[in-house]
Amino acid sequence: MSDWPEGRNGGPDERYGRGSASSRPESARAMPHVRRRPAPPQSPPRIPPQPGQGYGEAPGYDSGYNTGQVYGGGQGGGQGGGRGGDSGYAQPRPAPNWGRRIKVGALTLVVVVLAVSIGTYFWADGKLKREVDLSKVIDRPSEGDGTNYLVVGSDSREGMTAEDKKKLHTGSAEGKRTDSMMILHDGSNGPTLISLPRDSNVEIPSFVGSESGKKFEGTGRQVKLNAAYAEDGPELLVRTVEFNTGLRIDHYVEIGFGGFANIVDAIGGVEMDIPKAFKDKKSGADFQAGKQTLNGEQSLAFVRTRYAFAGSDLDRTKNQQKFLAALASQTATPSTIINPFKLYPTMGAGLDTLIVDKDMSLWSLGNMFFAMKGVTGGEGTSMNIPLSGQSVNGNLVWDKDEVKKLVEQLKNDEKVTVKGS
Repeated sequence: MSDWPEGRNGGPDERYGRGSASSRPESARAMPHVRRRPAPPQSPPRIPPQPGQGYGEAPGYDSGYNTGQVYGGGQGGGQGGGRGGDSGYAQPRPAPNWGRRIKVGALTLVVVVLAVSIGTYFWADGKLKREVDLSKVIDRPSEGDGTNYLVVGSDSREGMTAEDKKKLHTGSAEGKRTDSMMILHDGSNGPTLISLPRDSNVEIPSFVGSESGKKFEGTGRQVKLNAAYAEDGPELLVRTVEFNTGLRIDHYVEIGFGGFANIVDAIGGVEMDIPKAFKDKKSGADFQAGKQTLNGEQSLAFVRTRYAFAGSDLDRTKNQQKFLAALASQTATPSTIINPFKLYPTMGAGLDTLIVDKDMSLWSLGNMFFAMKGVTGGEGTSMNIPLSGQSVNGNLVWDKDEVKKLVEQLKNDEKVTVKGS
């Protein structure tokens, strides 16, 4: 029973092991082939550190550290220490996601521009002097289409030193008076700029005092238009203009001598084409004919000159319109708007001396500015209010019929066909 079946390995003659009955020694017998696994890699022998030698490194052993070799960044696993059995070299960095970078950059730019715009808005809004209360004006005309601004240049010397007054030929009179008055209508048919000569003969109507709150009844007094401002300030001037024209004034804007000159200097001057040379000692004007760039001092002299012209105040108002339109046109340019070193000084110079009504917003002020620019851009019209002659006291008399027709066209926001003086 102990014999192996015939034909199978390990029969009686092939058995081995202790106690085998085979006549061949065990070492000479054929052994079954066994597939061995490779031995695991041996770690270098751990040797106590020697001076100047890292721990565990045998003398002469080169670890490869700081020799320029590149190692894989993952956990060892395969032969060579690389991740997943790689060769040990670093994996290449993924290509940059340019689409994502562009989106992040664009978003950052939008946030920065928005923050700067908001900051600028509140800075500028805080500088506006909203001192004129149009709610004190009584018996006002009905509203029409479009927006009407009363733009006033005063001879205010507020903030000016004695040297400034001498340089700008302003004199040293106390208080302030109107040096120019214009109605700017901004509507769908383009802007219309209408000068009101300060020597215009007008009637002072009933009004409520801006300071006292007391009502003064109208007596039919006939005075020069600038006398209304001198008597009770902007509120009475608006009341007088509305009463004598029938046109409702939506916003009031006033700027003094100093602010006007500072704005011009802040933008680097205003280019003007002067058709004929003229001089005037009172204003300090001394101009040659031709194109030239006027600084703040010269600009103020240009808009104030009246005695050098045959038409006196009428010619002066035409020069004022021409200059203001050029100033607006040359200020509202990309080189000024996107250049903070030009934009902020320009805005600061204007806002520091600008006086507006309590309901004036920066948006409305900006619309007025661009409407003024449009006067010279071929989109609008500039004119003096129609006149019919002079009164016995030398004041300029308005042509009532033509003024009425002009006001109706402005109220209905129609194209202006009336011709000015």
